[in-house]
Amino acid sequence: MRKDDFARYRGEDQELGHRGAAPLSAAIEVDARGCVTAWGPDAARVLGYRSGEVLGRSARELLAGDLPAWARGRLRARPGEALSGRIAARHRDGHRVELTVRAHPLTDAEGEVRWLVVAGPGAAAAPEAGEAGPSEEARLLSDWTLTQMPLPVAVYDTRARLVAANVAMTHLMGLSVDEMRGLRLREMDPQPLAQEVDRLQDQVLRTGEGVRYEGFGRAYGEGDKRAWMIYLIPVKDAAGRVRGMSVVVLDYTEQHWARRRLTIVNEASVRIGTTLDVTRTAQELADVAVGRFADFVTVDLLDAIYHGQEPVRSRASRAVDFRRIAHQSVLEGCPEATVEVGGADSWPEYSPPAQALAAGRGVRHAVWDEEFRRWTGEEPSRAESVRRYGIHSVMAVPMSARGTTLGVAVFYRHRTREPFDDDDLLLAEEITARAAVCVDNARRYTRERAVSLAIQRSMLPRRGMRQAAASIASRYLPAGTAAGVGGDWFDVIRLSGARIALVVGDVVGHGVHAVATMGRLRTAVRTLADIGLPPDELLTHLDDLVLRLDEEEFHTPEGEVLPQAGDATAGEKGSTGELGATCLYGVYDPITRTASFASAGHPAPVVVAPDGAVTLPNVSPGPPLGVGGLPFETVDLELPEGSTLVLYTDGLLRSAARDPDEGLAVLCRALAEPAESPDQVCRSVLGALGPERGGDDIALLVARTRTLDPGSVATRDVPATPATVAEARRWTSRQLADWGLEDAIFTTELVVSELVTNAIRHASSPIQLRLIHDTGLICEVSDASSTAPHMRRARTFDEGGRGLLLVAQLSQRWGTRQTSHGKVIWAEQSLPVSRADAALSISA
Repeated sequence: MRKDDFARYRGEDQELGHRGAAPLSAAIEVDARGCVTAWGPDAARVLGYRSGEVLGRSARELLAGDLPAWARGRLRARPGEALSGRIAARHRDGHRVELTVRAHPLTDAEGEVRWLVVAGPGAAAAPEAGEAGPSEEARLLSDWTLTQMPLPVAVYDTRARLVAANVAMTHLMGLSVDEMRGLRLREMDPQPLAQEVDRLQDQVLRTGEGVRYEGFGRAYGEGDKRAWMIYLIPVKDAAGRVRGMSVVVLDYTEQHWARRRLTIVNEASVRIGTTLDVTRTAQELADVAVGRFADFVTVDLLDAIYHGQEPVRSRASRAVDFRRIAHQSVLEGCPEATVEVGGADSWPEYSPPAQALAAGRGVRHAVWDEEFRRWTGEEPSRAESVRRYGIHSVMAVPMSARGTTLGVAVFYRHRTREPFDDDDLLLAEEITARAAVCVDNARRYTRERAVSLAIQRSMLPRRGMRQAAASIASRYLPAGTAAGVGGDWFDVIRLSGARIALVVGDVVGHGVHAVATMGRLRTAVRTLADIGLPPDELLTHLDDLVLRLDEEEFHTPEGEVLPQAGDATAGEKGSTGELGATCLYGVYDPITRTASFASAGHPAPVVVAPDGAVTLPNVSPGPPLGVGGLPFETVDLELPEGSTLVLYTDGLLRSAARDPDEGLAVLCRALAEPAESPDQVCRSVLGALGPERGGDDIALLVARTRTLDPGSVATRDVPATPATVAEARRWTSRQLADWGLEDAIFTTELVVSELVTNAIRHASSPIQLRLIHDTGLICEVSDASSTAPHMRRARTFDEGGRGLLLVAQLSQRWGTRQTSHGKVIWAEQSLPVSRADAALSISA
């Protein structure tokens, strides 16, 4: 060994010195047999031997004990891979010397491996009493700390072969340090986890960057897999070169399962209750649980709950009837299920589900428990399922919300080897409680929706109303979202003079409150229409009604505005703005073929001519109902016979596009298609605009106009003289005979006599008598006076006051309506169905 070789390694290895120690300058050379072949000048200073005393001797004779573990079996290291560590040597005078050494393998010309060992004294002199010398400090840092650390720790060299390990690591691996030393991890443990970590060790040694890895594996002597957090940390020298690697293993099984349970709970809060459908919500509960901590899940509702009733508390000793609404399994098709979805069954009192209901909390059973064996033993299909699929653990958790027990969720394990534990039961109770609230919300919503829809449909016009003015078809589609049934409505009202009123409205909001408000407005419209108000006046009265309803509903008796959603404030007329609606009201007269419309913030009707031309009448949209203070305008349209009037709510337009103008364009294109009947018009319109349920209700009213046959209307001017009353009776008798209504002559003569007499006595000219043969027989007497008659009870000796009472008794209904020139008093008599149908066929 040349002197320059010693000098080179001396400068290179000064970094191995420790605090307070001399630089590592002692160098020796050892051949492949372990004999000293070269002795550096500083070696004598460190160990006290002269070169002649040690050359040719075995290097082991210089040690104070056995060769340390990090050096045993490493003499065949490849050139360029140095070894380093601490070693105890014996000084020439006999005292122990702690050295820090680095051994460099070298190859000579013959291929022999020699070792250049560079060492420095760890304690050249004995420490003073009570003083912690470098040797003790080194042992504190390396031996004691590593040995006593509770976490498994191992140290590997640059070839990923184990150099040292603490006691915790030996317990984990089930091997001693001597058995593991010099081996790679994949040679110690065949588990996939060890193979993956072994691969990562090469990565860390190659890149010099640490890695944190999480995985599952079994510790020595344990049957269950545990979760491990493994840190692979490169060990570098002062120059930043990788000299080895340390591995620290942390058992975080409890934290892993706690985190996993929290993840399941969070996932349940997101995935359960996405809709207001009971069945879907129960299925979401089963889907969340299966594959995460259960292998098979069933969700059963009490039979009363399933049928929309409140459950009746019964004694725990009685069997419980239930209905299966959802189940899920890790096996395709849920072959473990003994009851199909929708099927009914019962739980005996000793079964886990019945026990859970009786206790009001979750219960856990194993397959060998007496209750479980008895429950499965008495039902052959259930026993066969347990045997075939290896079910070994079960939990039953009651579904309760707001003090009401809804059903039970039952969790099974057969593919998962571990049985359910208390933590699993807590998790099942947590997600089942969440699902129970969602199921209860869904069933309450379903019940409220059913009530709202029943009220809504009960207020819509019934089919089969006989009238000759138009053929009618309609559709109502409730909202398809969680918003619930809205306040959309439509109506067809028979008016005097063979006219009909067409109404479409939309109340703000959804639910029972909107439906109730709709009912109020619909009743008000019918009442106002019955007195014959024109469209603009009717909407004015309806607007005042909405203002009053708004004030009554959202104000206290002291005048304080009740807080409502949106914190709306009172308007100019005391309205909170919470109660609002739109309405389109029109009247069609089949005699004059005119339609009069007025709008309160509602879309105008669409008119389809007999030739298929689609037009949008310029109906000025007034303010919505409930605003107050602004007038409404009536627009008159003259329609050819066979025209189609289409009235709708804005939900129809929004079902086709977000932009109402775009939806209106789609509607017009659909109406341009030929249609034989109003019902076909409804089908084509909904097919084009509303194939799916949107977020708002859809109300659609289609009326194809008819014109009353001129021969069904007879008119006569009546002079204001008493003698004309008899002439009016005779003219009426002749007209009814021409129409083939001889059976109605006597009654009609009396009605005409009273109405004409009343006009002559109390009104002014001109007076006109009109007979209309519609689905009924209508008698009308018009005059120029705006004073409306009132029916009263005549006293015994009164000469008058009995005329209107007589008219009311002889007629099906009667009334009065104001006109621009005065008023009209009318009375309608019903006709036999056959004659009414004949009249309809003639007018059609």
